[in-house]
Amino acid sequence: MLLRGRVYVVDGDTITIRRPQIRLFGIDAPELNRPYGIKAKWALVSLCKGHLVAAEIVAQDDYGRTVAKCFLPDGRDLSAEMVKLGLAIDWPKFSGGRYGALEVPNARRKLWLADARQKGRLHVWERFEANQRAPAGGQGQGNSRH
Repeated sequence: MLLRGRVYVVDGDTITIRRPQIRLFGIDAPELNRPYGIKAKWALVSLCKGHLVAAEIVAQDDYGRTVAKCFLPDGRDLSAEMVKLGLAIDWPKFSGGRYGALEVPNARRKLWLADARQKGRLHVWERFEANQRAPAGGQGQGNSRH
């Protein structure tokens, strides 16, 4: 199935076209409340602005979102463009490694939370969230003196 239309950008790897929420195929971008999350969203907004995007639906994810390969009118793959910008990383489990060669140097270090999620290191996420909830100046911010 193919959808085509103007998009609303939810975050760096999620858009909507008309109604359905669409997860960009094969990549992982940071959530809005994670480092680089806002930057990733606005990069995707810039790519899509003023264009009709074509979404070729390929699956449904575990959260009920539609997964699609999304293309700009000139044929550019939105997933590939986000990876080339260094604001998303390939998710080989889903892409088969399709975007891995496009990753910029140190992208996985910069987007370390996304990398941790892909590798099942959820304790890294939990520690980050605990640090976000901790009061400023407390040990949760990494300011302890050892």
